[in-house]
Amino acid sequence: MVELLSEYGLGSLFLVSFCASTLLPLGSEWLLVVVLLQGSNPVVAVGIATLGNSLGSGTNYLIGFYGGEWLTAKVLRINEQQQQRAKLWFNHYGSWSLLLAWLPIVGDPLCLVGGMLKTPLLRFTLLVTTGKGLRYSFIALITLYSTYISHILD
Repeated sequence: MVELLSEYGLGSLFLVSFCASTLLPLGSEWLLVVVLLQGSNPVVAVGIATLGNSLGSGTNYLIGFYGGEWLTAKVLRINEQQQQRAKLWFNHYGSWSLLLAWLPIVGDPLCLVGGMLKTPLLRFTLLVTTGKGLRYSFIALITLYSTYISHILD
């Protein structure tokens, strides 16, 4: 599976990044590392991963905005405890909590709550994309720095 995904490079990165922020319990960071180690342009790779992951979160936002509680429970299978935790974060920190939409467990419910509470789409998009972009940038920097150090030590 890893070989298949890495063979399609940036297209796979977009798809896995999108899916990782929606229904499927996936991580996309590992594929970003693989794509970078294969020599992809880091700016392009980070941009594609960020775009895919942000659009996936936008899907969660739209489900929350239009579908609310039923779709959250039945389609996404996000239980009441996860929803309550996300609502507490959102109520405590406001829409700024969307900067943390990349976090496991609470990230997807935060985006749903953002939609359910009718956060303005532009604000949602800027906050979510910023947080996810910073996360992918950090992963890319660590990967490239590690590669650079290993070449120096060889």
